[in-house]
Amino acid sequence: MLKEFRDFIMTGNVVDLAVAVILAGAVGLVVTGFTNDMIMPLVGHFTGGIDFADMKYVLDPAVVGADGTVTKPENAIMWGKWINTLINLLIVGFVLFVIVKAYGKVRKKEEAAPAPDPGPSEVDLLKEIRDELRKK
Repeated sequence: MLKEFRDFIMTGNVVDLAVAVILAGAVGLVVTGFTNDMIMPLVGHFTGGIDFADMKYVLDPAVVGADGTVTKPENAIMWGKWINTLINLLIVGFVLFVIVKAYGKVRKKEEAAPAPDPGPSEVDLLKEIRDELRKK
């Protein structure tokens, strides 16, 4: 049973899947950083300094005690963070689209290469031998 599991894990598909998951996590982090640090400041600039991450709809405001400590935290719908997440999704989707499209072009080029001539078949060789024997 351990041998079967080892053989299963060492197949190309499982290793490829593991690499894809690790790369997807790294791409996700890069895209999140790109969105938060590059795209959203530009969006904020063109929308008059609005930071979407701070946009929210407050359901229940925070209750602050006399000493300044929060006795009951704020309850809010953070719709601005959700917009940031949607922008992340669009960017990740576009990046993956470009990667898959490039991979498809590379794969087509590999498939388009003509296969080498396999040479004469067994039937052709047998016919040649028969013809040679008839000549003698």
